[in-house]
Amino acid sequence: MTYRLKNDFKMFTLNSNRELAGEMAKLLGCELGKCSVTQFSDGEIQISIDESVRGSDVYLVQSTSEPNNEYIMELLIMLDALKRASAKSINVVMPYYSYARQDRKARSREPITAKLIANLLETAGATRVLTMDFHAPQTQGFFDIPVDHLTGIPILSEYFEKKGLEDIVIVAPHNGGVVRARKMAGILHAPIALIDRRRPEHDESEIMNIIGNIEGKNAIIIDDLIDTAGTITTGANSLIEKGAKAVYACCTHAVLSGPAISRIASSSIEELVVTNTIKLTEEKLINKITALSVAPLLVEAIDRIHNEKAVSPLFE
Repeated sequence: MTYRLKNDFKMFTLNSNRELAGEMAKLLGCELGKCSVTQFSDGEIQISIDESVRGSDVYLVQSTSEPNNEYIMELLIMLDALKRASAKSINVVMPYYSYARQDRKARSREPITAKLIANLLETAGATRVLTMDFHAPQTQGFFDIPVDHLTGIPILSEYFEKKGLEDIVIVAPHNGGVVRARKMAGILHAPIALIDRRRPEHDESEIMNIIGNIEGKNAIIIDDLIDTAGTITTGANSLIEKGAKAVYACCTHAVLSGPAISRIASSSIEELVVTNTIKLTEEKLINKITALSVAPLLVEAIDRIHNEKAVSPLFE
């Protein structure tokens, strides 16, 4: 597909996911803008934009994956540089929005860090945010600028549809994942099930009940992100114990920190399907993990925003 870019279009990327940004630029038929990111000896980040952006419609690609805080500072400094260089608009393409799990006060005297990040982006100069699969969709309400919130569920669903599995059931790994599971189930015309986790007392072991029929079926667990993989692997093992034929898992954001890879490698999961919103290092690309690209989806969204067309079809 050929995209029509106006003369004022420019795309930049920083250090978090250059491979994804390069793939997006290739699909758009443009070159990535010239900028350099360096550090002083004490770790301070210095950014230099090496071409004019005056009056430009700028798209800045940066996930805030590990090291989260460093990549957030890169993003904020670049936003300030673009604003001071008189860019007409600054659209932040943020495939993975970190700190999204801190979206409310669960206990007294806790911060709402997802809101803090939104405030920082706006203050630094962002005029629009394009992102994927917030931990909680209502995080959009933390912004006073337009937010386009895409989802990876259609990409993941299409993969499993092509895989041709029979007798599938879509499984929510916790109570908060039912809406996500229902959406995938609707695409794949499959029933849903829920792993209900309960801890009767603080010092008692967790009890997992499976709500729904999973016996003899190919179970597909779906979540927005997988961090240490404890929830997804214990859930998979429980599904096998309760009679599932095989267990697959999928998510949009492959955080995969700490013991995640070893847990996945030794678990009952046949295959974990993720997207490349977060760059996967070589040690994380084990045989069980399949990574799908979100570049075509993000590029379609950028084209619609840049040419003032409706973005809503991408949400459906």
